[in-house]
Amino acid sequence: MPSSARGSSRRKDAGLTGVQLHDISDDLDAGVSARMERQQVRYRGDHRFPFVIGRQALVTSAGGSGAMSGQLDRLLAVMSLPRVTLGVIPAQAEYRVPANQFVLYDDDLVHVETISAELTINQPTRDRVVRQGVHELTQQAVYGQQARALITSALGHL
Repeated sequence: MPSSARGSSRRKDAGLTGVQLHDISDDLDAGVSARMERQQVRYRGDHRFPFVIGRQALVTSAGGSGAMSGQLDRLLAVMSLPRVTLGVIPAQAEYRVPANQFVLYDDDLVHVETISAELTINQPTRDRVVRQGVHELTQQAVYGQQARALITSALGHL
């Protein structure tokens, strides 16, 4: 058993966590502190933060109903920030773009997360492919009240 899994306060039936899968340090307090500091960028400067998620992310339980409730509430709060745009791709949307989890930073850097690695791509031809995929995904997403309704519905089903 990985050292990080011993003595963990996580539910026994929750499945593998990223901490357990990659056998990394499980320092929750330090992780939360670092994430909170990174989030401050939303309130400084003139940055814009467009996000697109699939509806499945709203209903796949990660950490139980309490954790999901907190995450969904946070999405509702964050989507009201003036610099944040949150789109949700409805469950009925046609599957057009195969995608891993990724972040597109401006127009020159893509960060892709897979189950076993993180990739940083800064090659113009590959960036172009990602930007085309992002464009397609943003066209499929719903925004504003429609996105809020999908999140609220997921909250109601917990």
